[in-house]
Amino acid sequence: MTQSAAFRPFETQLDKDAALSILRAATDGADDGELFLERKRSEMLLFDDGRVKTASYDASEGFGLRAVRGEVAGYAHSTEISEAALIRASETARLAVGEGGGTWADAPQATNRRLYTDADPMAGAGFGAKLDILKEVDAYARGLDPRVVQVSVSLAASHQEVEILRPDAVHVTDARPMIRVNVSVIVEENGRRESGNAGGGGRVELGDWLDLANWQALAREALRIAVVNLGAVPAPAGIMDVALGPGWPGILLHEAVGHGLEGDFNRKKSSAFAGLMGKQVAAKGVTVLDDGTIPDRRGSITVDDEGTPSSKTTLIEDGILVGFMQDRQNARLMGVPATGNGRRESHSHAPMPRMTNTYMLGGDTDPGDIVAEVKDGIYAVGFGGGQVDITNGKFVFSCTEAYRVENGKVGAPVKGATLIGDGATALNQIRAIGNDMALDPGMGTCGKAGQWVPVGVGQPTLLIGGLTVGGSAA
Repeated sequence: MTQSAAFRPFETQLDKDAALSILRAATDGADDGELFLERKRSEMLLFDDGRVKTASYDASEGFGLRAVRGEVAGYAHSTEISEAALIRASETARLAVGEGGGTWADAPQATNRRLYTDADPMAGAGFGAKLDILKEVDAYARGLDPRVVQVSVSLAASHQEVEILRPDAVHVTDARPMIRVNVSVIVEENGRRESGNAGGGGRVELGDWLDLANWQALAREALRIAVVNLGAVPAPAGIMDVALGPGWPGILLHEAVGHGLEGDFNRKKSSAFAGLMGKQVAAKGVTVLDDGTIPDRRGSITVDDEGTPSSKTTLIEDGILVGFMQDRQNARLMGVPATGNGRRESHSHAPMPRMTNTYMLGGDTDPGDIVAEVKDGIYAVGFGGGQVDITNGKFVFSCTEAYRVENGKVGAPVKGATLIGDGATALNQIRAIGNDMALDPGMGTCGKAGQWVPVGVGQPTLLIGGLTVGGSAA
């Protein structure tokens, strides 16, 4: 597709002074509020089993208007960007303010920082060129191994443009590109079929991922995982030591610990970490950060969806709980600064505290020595889906690539392994931290209260003692 004109709602659809007047009337007597305007365009191509299975393009735009008073927020949104729609929304949002009496919050700090390109990642290469690449990858993957029976290759791209206007006349803009690619391979041998997946992406231009070498590397990795699983034996079951690989296994940290460190859950005392600020919540040496400032990363944001610049926030330092992720409302109610974690899925959603790129810092132990320390357990390097209870941190995660380890030796791959535990206990049972911290390849999406946002995760190789492993081995 071709590059379209930039999103400029105050030049084409709204008079800025009129919009500001309506917003001020809606938030008079409130503590905070904003007008969030958005245009988002996205496309997705899926070449599956030798044919085009999906080819979609979507375009949407709209606004959300919010008025905040104490713990209450009034929010109204519309897909029509007009003065009439804005007036209707202001009347609804205004209901949360009541008789007023709020103390207006200071505006977010300004920033000139740019963490990613503002170019539309869908511009440039046309549909035909992208489809040709998917076909090439399909043919390449099938040619790697005669056991390959099915290949799926997908490309997804989006461009989100936002403008945030506050009653104090602060005006913030951001243009957010996103690319994600994925290759899935199914292999068959002696009547047994197994699959492997590899993918990645970030806030980059499409050309960064259309290079054939990148696609071929993904195809080889997907095939490698599928072939590994062909030789997998049933996973053992029981309480045992678990070594976790670097990078994507940080998804366990994200789910089991990250959500519990978001401000709203702690203000409402529904988190397992509520009331533990300044206390030891993890083994010494464990330092966990949420960092939205890493250039080009999937979870990074120049500013959050309230206009606050993203930040690098230390959550746990040397095992001590030192911070939470905050949006403006929860930060004000808790008497702490906002951390740039106020995020929303779209203009149809109100912001809330959300993770960006959440990861654990590396230690000083060689990864090989960590695995060698496992006497009877598993080494997990790939994860699929999982479930977590935020109130107590209990989690269940399925492994997509894991190996049996006995007496420090990595043995056969195992199939059907699940890790069961709770975040607080797992953090305290970390016995070794590798010097190989890595971020995931850029494929994470996080759900909370029905909203989905892109995120990043990361960690070094870890040794956790006494996790429950679910498996089917006799």
